[in-house]
Amino acid sequence: MVSSIFLALGSNLGNKEQNIFVALDKIEERIGKIISLSALYITSPVGFNSPNYFVNCVCEATFHSDIMTLFSKTQEIEREMGRSTKSVAGCYSDRIIDIDLIMAGDLVLNTPALTIPHPAFHTRDFVLTPLCDIAPDRIHPVLGKSMRQLKEELNREGNKER
Repeated sequence: MVSSIFLALGSNLGNKEQNIFVALDKIEERIGKIISLSALYITSPVGFNSPNYFVNCVCEATFHSDIMTLFSKTQEIEREMGRSTKSVAGCYSDRIIDIDLIMAGDLVLNTPALTIPHPAFHTRDFVLTPLCDIAPDRIHPVLGKSMRQLKEELNREGNKER
């Protein structure tokens, strides 16, 4: 059972800011209290071409159930808000809302349905920047580095996914 989770949210269709805030309300209703919320960031799409910029943020919330229930709830919120397709094998597309489970306490999990911590978040500036707003000293449970250190490394390497 996990008590603190980090979720990354993104939207690049419709009223993007409103989509984020609707998703945050649903997270509080169904998942747990939001403890902290980053600023909203405007970012370019990563992994596909689109004229639609993203609005991204990260929140920390409490959660007191099993991890697969949490994952199911995030997927349910996405579907309710109108997301009909998921990214598969690195093929991305525009979306009303995307909710990714980034970390869940110190949990490390690798199943066909879910990998925690999220396997690519440490390579994505659009996740690390807002995550550093709210948890710069949080340690990645696999890499053993703080979010601040991971962001500094990403900036040095210059291969930021934005």
